[in-house]
Amino acid sequence: MSNISRDDVANLAKLARIDLSEDELAGLAKELSVILDAVARVQEVAGEDVPPTSHPLPLVNVFREDVVRPSLTTEEALSGAPEQEEQRFKVPQILGEE
Repeated sequence: MSNISRDDVANLAKLARIDLSEDELAGLAKELSVILDAVARVQEVAGEDVPPTSHPLPLVNVFREDVVRPSLTTEEALSGAPEQEEQRFKVPQILGEE
């Protein structure tokens, strides 16, 4: 079991420039000990023979042939637009950018 002391937490808080009360230091010492124990348990299981994963189930992309199909022309697509500019939809500015 990891044992993070109140002084360890106080030192970390000082390095991070975080002002913590005595109660917060004691509480965080307990919480950080629990977190370090959980990480140690994961490290025990994750050996060299266990590949790292980002998802518990295998993910597979579904690909299809890229086939040209009939679609709208630029003029047809823009025909219902309230405003257009340079063959594109013109939308109101929302972020105040130039």
